[in-house]
Parts: sequence; C-alpha cells; structure tokens
Amino acid sequence: MQQVINVEELLSTLGITSENKGTSTGIEWLANNSKENVTSYSPVDGKKIASVELCDDKLYNKTIHVAQSAFEKWHLLPAPKRGEIVRQFGNRLREFKEPLGQLVSYEMGKSLQEGYGEVQEMIDICDFAVGLSRQLHGLTMHSERPNHRMYEQWHPLGIVGIISAFNFPVAVWAWNAAIAWVCGNVCIWKPSEKTPLTAIACQKIAADVFKENNLPEGLSNLVIGDYKVGELISHDKRIPLVSATGSTRMGQKVGMAVAERFGKSILELGGNNAMIISENADLNLAIPGIVFGAVGTAGQRCTSTRRVIIHESIYNDVKSRLINAYQQIKIGNPLDATNHMGPLIDKDAVDTYLSALKAIESEGGKFIVEGAVLDFGSGCYVKPCIAEVKPNYQIVCSETFAPILYIMKYKTLDEAIAIQNNVPQGLSSAIMTKDIRESELFLSTQGSDCGIANVNIGTSGAEIGGAFGGEKETGGGRESGSDAWKTYMRRQTNTINWGKDLPLAQGIEFGV
Repeated sequence: MQQVINVEELLSTLGITSENKGTSTGIEWLANNSKENVTSYSPVDGKKIASVELCDDKLYNKTIHVAQSAFEKWHLLPAPKRGEIVRQFGNRLREFKEPLGQLVSYEMGKSLQEGYGEVQEMIDICDFAVGLSRQLHGLTMHSERPNHRMYEQWHPLGIVGIISAFNFPVAVWAWNAAIAWVCGNVCIWKPSEKTPLTAIACQKIAADVFKENNLPEGLSNLVIGDYKVGELISHDKRIPLVSATGSTRMGQKVGMAVAERFGKSILELGGNNAMIISENADLNLAIPGIVFGAVGTAGQRCTSTRRVIIHESIYNDVKSRLINAYQQIKIGNPLDATNHMGPLIDKDAVDTYLSALKAIESEGGKFIVEGAVLDFGSGCYVKPCIAEVKPNYQIVCSETFAPILYIMKYKTLDEAIAIQNNVPQGLSSAIMTKDIRESELFLSTQGSDCGIANVNIGTSGAEIGGAFGGEKETGGGRESGSDAWKTYMRRQTNTINWGKDLPLAQGIEFGV
C-alpha cells in the first residue's frame, strides 16, 4: 500500500536540519557566504523537498585541507581497526534502512523496494569491506640473487574523489567509500545536484560514527555543487584517484583532466545493454528478466536492458509475451509498493525520452507498445515502450536513460553476438539459453565484449561480491568486489638483502 510521507519528519529522523549546509568535513558543516543554493524537487509529486547551499572554491579548498590532515592520522590506524569503523557504519545503516530507503525513493523516484535495496547494497559493501580489511595482501616472490627476499605491499593513496550520479544516489558512493576507508584513504564526495538530500543523510550517518569513535573530521567530506565542483576534483593534484559515475561525455572530460595530471580514475559511464534470447531459452526466465531490466528504475540504470536480440524462430512468441507483460506494469507513486515503476528524474529526462521516440520513428522503427507522457502532477511519469528496430539504427546504438526497449531478430548466435557487441558501450550483457555450448561461447573470447556477461539472468542487478565496470565507452576501471580494492592503493615492490654481499641483478659485474 502507498506510504504517506511526512517529509519534514523523514528529514528529521535522518538528522537533516537547516544546519546541514551541503558542504561538510564530517563534524563541521561549512556555510557559503554567497548563499548560492540548489533546490531538490521530488519527481514523485513535483514538490520542493529542501534547498541546499552549494560549495564554492573557498569551501572546496578548506575541505581538501581538512581531508589531507585527516588522512595523516587515519592511514596510521591498522587496517582491521579501520574495518571496525566501517562495520559500525554498516550497522548504523541497518538502523536507518527504512527512512533512508524512503528518502532515496522520494527524492530520486525509484520504487520503494529499490530504495530499500539500494540501502541494503550499502550495508553489503560495508560487510565486504570489513572482511577485506584483514586481507589487503601482497605477494612474495623468489629473488634471483642469493640471500635476498622480494615481496609487494599496498599503501593508501590519500584522498579519493567520488563523483556520483542521481540514479544510484547513495549505493555507488558507498561502493567507493567503504573500500577507500579500509584501504586507509579519506573521501571527498560530489553527489548529483539532483539528489543532494540523500547525500546529506549519508554524510550525517557516517560523521556520527566517526565522532563517536573520537576520529578526526575530514574522513568523509561532502561537496554539493554543479559541474564546476566536478572540474575542481578532476583537476586537483591533491586527489590521486577520482571515481566518476555518469554519462560518457562527462567521463571523457573527467578522464582527460585526471590523466593530464597523471592521476588515476575509475569511470563508470554509459551502458547500452543487450540480452540475447536463444531458441533454447527458458522464456519463463527470460520475460521477467527483460521486463525488470527494461522497466526497473524507469530505465535509468546504467545496466538497464536496452536491446533484446531474439532468435527468429521464437521472435513472435517473445514479442507477444512482452506485449502482455507490459500491459500488467503498474506506474505511479513509487512509495506505493503495488507499483512497478515511478517517474523519470525530471522534465529534462522526459524531453530526452520524447526525442528518442521521434528518432525511432524517423529511422523506421515500429512501436509495438506505444510510449507517452502520463498525466501525473510532477510531469515526470512516462509509459515504458517497446520498438521493433534494425540493430544499426543510430538511436539504437546510443543510450537513452529511459524505459525504451528495442527488439530485433537474429538467425545465428554469431550474428547475435556481433549485434550485441556492435555498439560503443560495453557494460552489461546477458544470454538466455539452456544450451551449455551457447552459454560457453557467449562467455568466451569470441563472445560478449562487456565487463559483465550473464547467463540466464538479466543485465541489471549486480552483486557487490564481483568487480563492477565495463569496457569501451563505458570507461574502464572496476568498483565494488573482487580485487577492485587494488585501485584504491598504490603497489610497492620491496627487495631485502639479508646477506653480506651485494650481488647485482641479471648477473651484472660492477667492480669498484
């Protein structure tokens, strides 16, 4: 049933008050003397939630200085001790899962279950990071020289810059922050200016944990602002690693700026994800996988299913099932648990959606489920649609952050894989098949060229245990699980001579 949200009460529960200015070093909230601000409006009902002061150059530099000072103390704490702090943060998130999930849903527009799921993802990465804090291991190697020992170790970088997007307003920050913290780094976070209040809530929760443990301010820093703040972070030599999530265009600018100063970057950018439906697919798995991938978060996930490549022998059957499934999708207030899909983030996103519909028609696409803007108060609700297209249409090869699904036919699996790979993006992919040869081909070097390749599940819904990221215009780099932690540290190779002689490598003789 629909939950009635008292916004003031919700913000109060999360500790958000008028004192939370939008720029924070943890303990202190910094005020902008120019009083420039951004107002957060909910796409759910179009109502104003609150206004937040923007960070300017002066506040930014003050925040960096505090972060540098905090790093000098934080990285000296043993990694398991840092893990204990992250454990406490994860437990605090458990306490605030319901109100924080509601705020995510109300400010961003995703369904309430997805809002709760996003907070759970934060909790999960904290659990992962706690275990990781006792496993920041290097390798030992045999030296070619007698009485020598070689090994490698990993050291923290310093300040990690995090630029996150509106579609996952808190989870992606936590992916980076939890790992960065246990690795001995401190963080400076620029969230999307479209979802500032969820960021303030997370900053408040983290800061309280740090304060209770008598830790210095500056371990978690928040700078809310527009693209100018992102540029400050990208060009700042004091930030050795920048993790940025957003559009390919934004990522190109961030990547170039960071590379010019020899920094490191993790870029999680566009996705144009495809699912191949084999003639050997279990359609009872495939149809729900397609629908959730295309409609979940109103098509505003970087892993959303955009393209479905269907074997010609079952094409009409799949098409009929999809039409039937789309007729059952309930659209409306995402805080109503009976609704499957909420609004797009804002009216600019609606305009992009409408432009894509026109482009589909202009290139010859045929709608089997029509799209439209729905008559809701905020003006941000749209109808998910399905279009029959050719795989080489220009609009099909680009990413539209909206619930638009393209379907197309194939004859052979090699053809289907070629269609899937023939786009600039390379994030997520999937195949639905009961044939082991098809699944293994899809996962082989002859198969998907994406960073994520799934069998008999959809393109969306990554777990934190695996490294997350993509190839080509998706940017490169990995976040979250596996050995992604290594990006947040610098590698050092050590050779120790414990003998009485000084033999040189490669048998070089250098007598003096």
